[in-house]
Amino acid sequence: MSKVRVAAFSVSVDGFGAGPKQDLNNPLGVRGLELHRWFFETESFCKMHGKAGGVRGVDDEFAARSFEHVGAWILGRNMFGPVRGPWEGDSWKGWWGDEPPYHTPVFVLTHHARPSLTMEGGTTFHFVTDGLEAALARAKDAANGKDVRIGGGVSVIRQCLTAGYIDEMHIAMSPVLLGEGEHLFSGIDLSKLGFDRVRFVAGDGATHVLISKAGGA
Repeated sequence: MSKVRVAAFSVSVDGFGAGPKQDLNNPLGVRGLELHRWFFETESFCKMHGKAGGVRGVDDEFAARSFEHVGAWILGRNMFGPVRGPWEGDSWKGWWGDEPPYHTPVFVLTHHARPSLTMEGGTTFHFVTDGLEAALARAKDAANGKDVRIGGGVSVIRQCLTAGYIDEMHIAMSPVLLGEGEHLFSGIDLSKLGFDRVRFVAGDGATHVLISKAGGA
């Protein structure tokens, strides 16, 4: 059954999913990369970048699982890059080089139109200017029965949560205190949104928190 889900999204112990002051040198905000150390050390991450090695175990299992059965992604513009305002041609093609790790259609929320961008490895970025609901409808259609993964950032996940679109979440709680940045759940009552199942699994680099609605996994 197709789901809309968040997977392998890292947060700090104090609840921040990104650091402050995102820019070209700090794609996830100041100190934001610290949230993802658990992922960077896995075998799955190394394979994504064409390298050997990496650590197996619980963290790697969750990293690998996060890409399974995903047919489309939704990203906020900040997740695609630090560029603001109207696009200046197609010079910016994302953080990931010629072959991004998605290998599916990716729908990027933006206020500024831009032609779709086809990359190596099966990733095509589509730039959606008519809102989250439209992006989700297009993503579900493109996923062709597979899951739609909400890749972030924090603002997009919060929008999806409050709109009731997300079926389940996998949050990787990293042993980091950021103190500031973008807080994932501030002001959101997950119980009122229908989430009632919570499970914790300890890894070497993060604690994996699984949250789902009634009847979910």
